[in-house]
Amino acid sequence: MASDNRHRGRGPVIRRLLRGSEWRREVLRTNLWLVPAVEVLGAVALFVVTYVLDRAAYNGVFRTPGWAISGGPDVARTVLIGIAAAVITVVGVVFSIVIVALTLTSTQFGPRMLRNFIRDRGTQLTLGTFVATFVYAVLTLGSVGQGSHGGFVPHISVTVTLVLMLADLAVLIYFLHHITIQIQLPQVIAGIAGDLQNAIELQTGDPSEGADAELASALIANMDGQGGIVIAPRSGYLQYLEHGTLVSIATEMDAVIHVLFRPGHFIVQGQEYATVWPPEAADRVTRELAGAHVTGPYRTLAQDVSFGVDQLVEIGIRALSAAVNDTFTALTCIDWIGDSLCKVTGRWQPTRVYRDATGAVRVITTETTWERLVQRAFEKIRQASRAMPAVMIRQLDALTKIMERTTNAADRQVLLDQAAMIERLSEGTVDEPADRTDISRAYQRVLAAGRVEADADLRRRGA
Repeated sequence: MASDNRHRGRGPVIRRLLRGSEWRREVLRTNLWLVPAVEVLGAVALFVVTYVLDRAAYNGVFRTPGWAISGGPDVARTVLIGIAAAVITVVGVVFSIVIVALTLTSTQFGPRMLRNFIRDRGTQLTLGTFVATFVYAVLTLGSVGQGSHGGFVPHISVTVTLVLMLADLAVLIYFLHHITIQIQLPQVIAGIAGDLQNAIELQTGDPSEGADAELASALIANMDGQGGIVIAPRSGYLQYLEHGTLVSIATEMDAVIHVLFRPGHFIVQGQEYATVWPPEAADRVTRELAGAHVTGPYRTLAQDVSFGVDQLVEIGIRALSAAVNDTFTALTCIDWIGDSLCKVTGRWQPTRVYRDATGAVRVITTETTWERLVQRAFEKIRQASRAMPAVMIRQLDALTKIMERTTNAADRQVLLDQAAMIERLSEGTVDEPADRTDISRAYQRVLAAGRVEADADLRRRGA
């Protein structure tokens, strides 16, 4: 029994660690220098190894392997100079391709999609491989010279340089294939949806932290006094909250912290950020707050699920604009939005209560509500889909799929409200009677799914 309890306790701990590591991984991943820097260090280490072997062979410790390329110093210099020049030229071409891809991304998908391309591992590995090969070739070129027994030629290092050049050719072919796949809209949308689903799993993975709004309101109402005010130390988007650090701070001071903002909100320096009971703990919480949260100039998906929804919606409404007029891209966005909300339905806890080791409540936070997630997912696309029956029908189909996952009447009513708004929009903007009939059929499917789930809910309660 004790073993079972230990296993059950590991899940929340692992998920909390994953949430923290997810933020750090995102910071390290969203740049174009980390992976190339690691590969350059690897190239330097490889050169040290091959240079030591070359020196050992030169001093007669062992014979140079038969597969190593032979030749004098002049031949080695010519080969290495040619390789280094070719590789650095290709690096320039690769950078140019990346810049073109980023420009296309910003224009077609929106500037907020640039981070998705910058964090692409394929691009980072390609740049790193070419730069590392160039560094290795230059180091090898610098080692060619005179030795105690005449001219020193690092035969093993020169051979390894040629092998790296062949590897670079393979990487270049991979990169050209990879970048052509990455800039395709369905791939971009599916990638964003995949990141969103990972964020959903991390945010919904620990039901022990969830609580209903009534419980949180009761906890706050039962606090003694007004509570002390914690002000935001700097302006920016709240990107990450380290709940474990907040719990430790609150436990040390025997306090309760109610965070008024969630990741994704923009906070202004000096604005009321949190409330603390007892009030005298507010000053210390303010001083130590820097180690418990991160703000920045942009939003991230680390703890902000609604940001992933907003990214898909942004691509969808851009596709529906008169300048682009790409209905099928909008339909693809709606499909992935519906899939993501299906994974959230019935599992989302907008209010979260964090406790210390003794079970005492220490931190209360709020996420975006499930109702607001649905509104963000459907409202802007609906508003942009006037007189577009295909988009309206696809939204209603998505609502039907989500309705089949609902577990309570409040969630069903949110979906029914969205469906009713789409139905009213079709009546006012769609002129063709046959198109309105198709939209009405899709609307009836939403209503039918709602009735089925309501009956199933009644049976569950009766049981």
